[in-house]
Amino acid sequence: MAPETLVLPMKGSSPLMSTAYLPTTNSDSEHILLRGATLIDGNGGDPLTDSEIEVEDGRIVYAGAQRTQGAASAGERPRIIDLQGKTIMPGFIDSHVHFGLSIENQMANLARFASERIVRSAVNARNTLMAGVTTARDLGGTDRGVRDSITQSLILGPRIHLAITPLSPTGGHTDFTMPNGMSTMPEMPINPIIDTDDDVRRTIRTLVRSGADVIKVCTTGGVSSPSDTPDDIGVPEEHVRLIVEETAKRAGQPVAAHAQGAEGIKAAIRGGVRSVEHGYGIDDEGIDLMLEHGTFLVPTLSSALRVPDPKNVPGYLYEKKVKWSAIARERVAVAMSAGVKVALGTDAGVCPHGLNLREEMHAVELGLTPMQAIVAGTKNAAELLRLSADVGTLEEGKLADLVVVDFDPLADITQLAEPDNVKAVVQGGSLVKDSAGWFNAAIAASALG
Repeated sequence: MAPETLVLPMKGSSPLMSTAYLPTTNSDSEHILLRGATLIDGNGGDPLTDSEIEVEDGRIVYAGAQRTQGAASAGERPRIIDLQGKTIMPGFIDSHVHFGLSIENQMANLARFASERIVRSAVNARNTLMAGVTTARDLGGTDRGVRDSITQSLILGPRIHLAITPLSPTGGHTDFTMPNGMSTMPEMPINPIIDTDDDVRRTIRTLVRSGADVIKVCTTGGVSSPSDTPDDIGVPEEHVRLIVEETAKRAGQPVAAHAQGAEGIKAAIRGGVRSVEHGYGIDDEGIDLMLEHGTFLVPTLSSALRVPDPKNVPGYLYEKKVKWSAIARERVAVAMSAGVKVALGTDAGVCPHGLNLREEMHAVELGLTPMQAIVAGTKNAAELLRLSADVGTLEEGKLADLVVVDFDPLADITQLAEPDNVKAVVQGGSLVKDSAGWFNAAIAASALG
């Protein structure tokens, strides 16, 4: 694998963490013109060949057909990047990651020092950015220190929306207490257990105080948890409603529901969640409810369709995984075909980090067109995160988050699944990856000229 060439500094390029952190400019980005590429702008329309994108102060000032020479915005002459034969897309958004988790023996993670777990989170974030994901939503296990370190350019990674700690009742999906009382997740920043109305109010207020951009609840059990199943009910509908009411008093943080079994999915939707995460066993009534309420589905297909080697996981997990992968393959496809709004997220941490754009490939496998899959991983995901004013599409005024490849993803979406095929990544107007040297070649030509 060729090393990435970091040409431009990251400082100031990743500040979009919540509505309180929206930048207007990026002082470290260049004034550049990207010319000649095929443009897939994220809106779902036909690609535009021989396009031009002008970037200044970290934002797009023009995106469309090539203009005549000299038509760039007033000011210092921009540097021209020739991308003839390449394809430009918006930076992708992974709506469901866990940077603090890795697919490995849990005991190995417990044996690590807390400092090492943080460093591994930083590595996971960097690998995700290099795969073409410029924004991500971490739904459990990461605190604002990682988010703020990215904002301050201390580490490379996608700008992050945080849930901090996913919530469930005692014995539910995120009760990480073993029968002997020992916790298997000692690094979880905030106690995840909510059993009473008072628990709900206190915990939501604590999460908001701690910087949560989104609240995650578990309205069902799960595949990986040993003491419940996806059909078990977790956080009840009345507590989901209480959480939505509590966040409405604050910044209106959206609520995401880990929900896999049919009844828990419907309880989450009726309670007012913005997104159903996983949704493996959704029934026809649940689909109708999602369409009625405009609820997003984040199907986490990279995790759902991945069946591990039975030698590497406990027997209970393997048996549930085989069963629920088959259910997800069938029912998520039905939900997609019915027109449920889909925003893509991988559940990375439960599946490998840095292979995030496999999700688009899996979405096509279950029935979306390549263009629909790209929109689900860009525009739709930005809408879910309430970031549509700044990311998700390549349009005037948006932050310059973009990915450049040398193939047609509409002809073969599977090529996106290999991170080495993502040759260039720009985040907030700053170049963070240029493994093919396309941007460096323009620098060299400018120096010779």
